[in-house]
Amino acid sequence: MELFSPFGLRVWSWASLVLLLLNSGLVFSDSEYLIGLGSYDITGPAADVNMMGYANTEQIASGIHFRLRARAFIVAEPQGNRIVFVNLDACMASQLVTIKVIERLKARYGDLYTEKNVAISGIHTHAGPGGYLQYVVYIVTSFGFVRQSFDVIVDGIEKSIVQAHENLQPGSIFVNKGELLDAGVNRSPSAYLNNPAEERNKYMYDVDKEMTLLKFVDDEWGPVGSFNWFTTHGTSMSRTNSLISGDNKGAAARFMEDWFEKKGVGNSYSNESVADGIPRRVSNIIPHLPSNHHELLELAASFQSSPGRPATKILSVARRVRSSLRQAEKPAFVSAFCQSNCGDVSPNVLGAFCIDTGLPCDFNHSTCSGKNELCYGRGPGYPDEFESTRIIGERQFRKAVELFNKASERVNGKVDYRHTFLDFSQLEVTLPKQEGSFEVVKTCPAAMGFAFAAGTTDGPGAFDFKQGDDKGNAFWRLVRNFLKAPNKEQIDCQHPKPILLDTGEMKQPYDWAPSILPIQILRVGQLVILSVPGEFTTMAGRRLRDAVRTVLTSGNAEFSSNVHVVIAGLTNTYSQYVTTFEEYEVQRYEGASTLFGPHTLSAYIQEFKKLASALLSGQTVEPGPQPPDLLNKQISLLPPVVFDATPPGANFGDCSSDVPENSTFNRGDTVTVEFWSACPRNDLMTEGTFALVEILEGKDTWAPAYDDDDFCLRFKWSRPFKLSARSHATIEWRIPQSATPGVYRIRHFGAAKSLLGSVRHFTGSSSAFVVE
Repeated sequence: MELFSPFGLRVWSWASLVLLLLNSGLVFSDSEYLIGLGSYDITGPAADVNMMGYANTEQIASGIHFRLRARAFIVAEPQGNRIVFVNLDACMASQLVTIKVIERLKARYGDLYTEKNVAISGIHTHAGPGGYLQYVVYIVTSFGFVRQSFDVIVDGIEKSIVQAHENLQPGSIFVNKGELLDAGVNRSPSAYLNNPAEERNKYMYDVDKEMTLLKFVDDEWGPVGSFNWFTTHGTSMSRTNSLISGDNKGAAARFMEDWFEKKGVGNSYSNESVADGIPRRVSNIIPHLPSNHHELLELAASFQSSPGRPATKILSVARRVRSSLRQAEKPAFVSAFCQSNCGDVSPNVLGAFCIDTGLPCDFNHSTCSGKNELCYGRGPGYPDEFESTRIIGERQFRKAVELFNKASERVNGKVDYRHTFLDFSQLEVTLPKQEGSFEVVKTCPAAMGFAFAAGTTDGPGAFDFKQGDDKGNAFWRLVRNFLKAPNKEQIDCQHPKPILLDTGEMKQPYDWAPSILPIQILRVGQLVILSVPGEFTTMAGRRLRDAVRTVLTSGNAEFSSNVHVVIAGLTNTYSQYVTTFEEYEVQRYEGASTLFGPHTLSAYIQEFKKLASALLSGQTVEPGPQPPDLLNKQISLLPPVVFDATPPGANFGDCSSDVPENSTFNRGDTVTVEFWSACPRNDLMTEGTFALVEILEGKDTWAPAYDDDDFCLRFKWSRPFKLSARSHATIEWRIPQSATPGVYRIRHFGAAKSLLGSVRHFTGSSSAFVVE
């Protein structure tokens, strides 16, 4: 018998391998795709850094509402193409960030992931740290480039993609869509009304109400995530907020991930009511405590505040609630709420009102007695912006759960992509004329109009600017000319926009605005994602989607009428707004911020149709001119942290204001504790936490219950005066209705910098208290 001869051994080995693969499910799976999802912390510096979005120099980060994340999915054909989509809890994508992420991916994976098949999209929160873009106009208010903001985003994107890559397993994708009616209104309705009546009559609403959701199902683990695209601005948090926040879309993502964690795989995914609109995170913590209130108070009294003491960053990471509840062998559920054509869509759904009179603002100019500074949009939780953020986030979350539960249309077909770079400062566009002939027009070098400085009803500007200004004024022209006076060709090209800043022709100390932009199409079966580097208005997005859909479906059997075309806004780089030609003529904020002139949208439509045709025919497209890498030219004026200090006799982490003795709180109350702290820029606590609520289990074991990634816990940081080396951390816990009764304490983690430059981590805790 030769079973263990060399030949027999090879036969036995091959047979064993086949049996192993059959049992593993990796071979002979009926899944068409490999799918993988990943997520990583990109919160950034929670102190001293200007926030990106409102261009308000006084809006400086000073704490955390909840953390920001990069969430990624990869879809791959087992032996073919693959795509990567990353959703950032950031205001927008950055060309420089994209360049550096692609460099890292090429160093790690070769040509597997490139600028062609990787899309990086921002949710447009206006409550994240700025300074991570490379063009001057976008980093003026952050006092130049902020390397810490930039690095944490690049690192987080890379790590989220690496996670997704390492999680790749056979799986299925389902798509579903439905209407969400109460999460956005048009903030520039007078511009929308300038579109042709016959076009407007095709639509029921003046904003898009449809959410499109992908559900990812792993063959082994079941549902592992969802990504959806829906249109509404990230401006529920106002221009005076100073806490880092993912705004309504970041909140929705938190709610859905926590909802799934609560339900658990294998349970029914009903859209049941959730206390406070926020799922309980610590539902599996069942403290074994006395039921008698007096005994609870005695137990709490035995735990006085602990003095600040040395700690390690690893301790902060280990105590995170998500870390403690995570099943190590199972992929974490990842849910992303992505941005679409949000240009004129506001989450402040109650409308815009004058803060002096309470009356509605002027319809055409969004002014109050001629002043734009007094006109503000109101969210559904007015006057509480945190409540507005929760409500708009919860509305998106609930719709996403509904679509997730009912998703039955299976995605099938090719994975493919097309990408090119275009110089939008001088792009020729061929336009059809009514008599059947054609006209060739051009886009313009970037410029911003006077109405840009007026801001919007989500965040008004200052001085005497107003929306709908197509003339400008002499004083601001003098200011403009001091920086750069536009020539006649540029003035004529941008007409009827009166140019306030000729950013496309301003080159000192380096480029003020982009000119070379990427456009990209990603395809997964019948889902097509249009990656656009800006904010399309409602009608501009509709025209682009319709144009691409027509190319894909006209006489082509590969795509049927059920093709799903979504716009991923603020993707790969940022170039402000894109309006229709008719909206541009009105010159409200969005038109004044359409950089490349009145034919910008027509240029996008023309070039996306070329990409769609190439996608269908299998043809390649020219890569186009490469955008500049301006990293080495960046200037930063943000001073570093010199050192941190505490008063004599106090340690970092000591309570400076504790909870009262023998305290009992009810659900719905707010518990506030203050600690001697240090600047959060010393250590961002990435994947860790600055703040923690712990619950007592048994007699002496503290378990993490809520951290600074929770909606109910706010970490606020402050100095007594601007140049002080001393600082406080104020931690506010708004006790949710779903909190488990028991004994709790609040804990702070931080890192202090010495005069010699070394950084020491510390922690401290409050006295214990009872929650009934």
